[in-house]
Amino acid sequence: MTTLAPPPAPSVPEGRHRAAVPTASSRLRRMLTGAPEDPRWARPALWAILVLATALYAWNLSSVTGNTFYDAAVYSGTKSWKAFFFGALDSGSFITVDKPPFALWVMGLSARVLGYGTWQLMLPMVAVGTGSVALLYRMVKRDFGAVAATIAALALALTPITVAITRDTNPDPVLVFLMLLGAAALMKAVRTGRLMPLVWSGVAIGFAFNTKMMQAYVVLPAFFLVYLWTARAGLGRRIRNLAVATVALVVSSAWWMVVVDLVPASSRPYIGGSTDNTVWDLVIGYNGFGRIFGAGSSVGSQGNGAGFGGEAGLYRLFNSIMGGQISWLIPFALVALIGGLVLRGRAPRTDAKRAALLLWGGWFVLHYLTFALAEGTFHPYYVTAMAPGIAALAGIGAVMLYQAFREGSAAKWSWVLPMAVAVSTVWAVVLLQRVSGSGTLYTVAEVVAGVAGAVAVIGLLLGRFTGRQRLTGIAALAAVVALLAGPAAYSASAAGSSTNGTNPTAGPSTGGMGGGQRPGGSGGPGTSNSGSAPSGSSSSSAGSQSTGRPASGRTAGGMGGDSQVSSAMISYLKKNQDGATWLVAVATDQTASSIILESGEPVISMGGWSGSDNAMTLAKLKSLVKSGKLHYIVVSDSGQGSSNSAISTWVKKNGTAVSAYSGLYRLDATDVG
Repeated sequence: MTTLAPPPAPSVPEGRHRAAVPTASSRLRRMLTGAPEDPRWARPALWAILVLATALYAWNLSSVTGNTFYDAAVYSGTKSWKAFFFGALDSGSFITVDKPPFALWVMGLSARVLGYGTWQLMLPMVAVGTGSVALLYRMVKRDFGAVAATIAALALALTPITVAITRDTNPDPVLVFLMLLGAAALMKAVRTGRLMPLVWSGVAIGFAFNTKMMQAYVVLPAFFLVYLWTARAGLGRRIRNLAVATVALVVSSAWWMVVVDLVPASSRPYIGGSTDNTVWDLVIGYNGFGRIFGAGSSVGSQGNGAGFGGEAGLYRLFNSIMGGQISWLIPFALVALIGGLVLRGRAPRTDAKRAALLLWGGWFVLHYLTFALAEGTFHPYYVTAMAPGIAALAGIGAVMLYQAFREGSAAKWSWVLPMAVAVSTVWAVVLLQRVSGSGTLYTVAEVVAGVAGAVAVIGLLLGRFTGRQRLTGIAALAAVVALLAGPAAYSASAAGSSTNGTNPTAGPSTGGMGGGQRPGGSGGPGTSNSGSAPSGSSSSSAGSQSTGRPASGRTAGGMGGDSQVSSAMISYLKKNQDGATWLVAVATDQTASSIILESGEPVISMGGWSGSDNAMTLAKLKSLVKSGKLHYIVVSDSGQGSSNSAISTWVKKNGTAVSAYSGLYRLDATDVG
């Protein structure tokens, strides 16, 4: 028998070595210290920023009250998988919240695994908030280096409204993270020309759609433009890939809507916020055109955005309500976008840096126009979605303009960076002047911003014209301090305050319904009444108990009114529930969510968040009472709409008033004619 010799080992050319197989320790070392080609300070700086972001988002979580509207839906989802899937406000699945349920699913799974409570709901928000900072760093670093990425990550971490909303249970942090995932996949598709990253980008935006519907699509024009123009593939292949990715986008966006709308209305909850009990109406009306054009476009939109974020117009994001939340770096970002595109003007079509500028510039501009001009319901915390675009442009612009400033031969580049720093510093001082007297923190920030800005501008000019590069570098660091001192003060304020869930903002109150960390006030869709507990009700905060059942002491509204539902009334209702599915029926989501969180029992919201939804009809109410699923209803002397008036009239005529509690009536099967 002939024995075959093993093939000779491949030779290694002289002067070259085989690549060592990465070990667990080497991978860990690289994760902690960064790639060998990175500056030694880069990875420690990233970790420091991520720790800072986590601290801002998670500091003193026990004080966070969250948004009782979403908290109640999450709690209900832990009690019923049906309520979990549909995003129902109550575990009996009478009505849904006014948003798709993906963010509720994320919080709900955390609560199912770890138990219901404040930190269990907040843990996913902190995770996606910090993850967004890390993801933005990675994206910017790939094309513009560690310095730009570090500035961008720090700017995002210190965006005041981002800190405020990440310390809440609104769905916006999840939305931002999913949009960033979509952007990262898009840029990979641009660099490689491959189809699958583009498909995954569409899927990510589809999940974002199932978090907050049409708001997720704001970035899509920029996504399509960037890929169609800059991807490394022929035009035909780019068009084909976009078509396939669009199919993925539509499927991942529409699957939940299609499933829900195919389920018979009698077998699912009413779609809160809709006018015809369909998710499609919610998409195009209340959460679509209603947000842009106001109440006139949809019964469910209820317009009047001026009450929360100021009058619609190009100046909105600079007004006294919005300015301190998001506008600090807008002047610098705008100069950076224009300057960066000019500097890359003659680059090849597939230039990665110009593609990134187009992406982040489109992200910023599209969000700015959408939020500034929206005539419908507009809350300040919506603008957290534009923060990644501003932060990325700030980091990219800082590096590109600094390099042009130091190396450019054209005289104009000697003035662009100092001008951008000067304008942004002046605006920061103006914003801090608006809240002068609100506390030492803002006074110190104003002084720091003003002094550091002056040092930066003077140092840049002197360094440029004297050739002293060390002075130029020090001035650049001073510019970073000047531009971030104000946001840092607002963010520290947000981290030290408990958000009220109604309309979380950072910094001191500046007037209007959108200003400051104030208790109380009524909110719009997706909000809850907040503030101190009413007389006779529990004073514990939502999610603070360790019993697995939340607690909430909140003002509860009646059928068309604002009667209080005290802890004593809730105790009475539970004692006399008599096997009914629902503890009580009330007018609005705000009232229902508060009772759900305090009682742990299902509660019917007959009219959605504002009382205007047609979720409850007189025929449906009679059916629930006759079947023994509901015994108690809270009504008041006034009604909202003919349906609610008819219900109030019928209840008062046929029900038995509970004399100890104003507006409370008991109905039994024998009361139904």
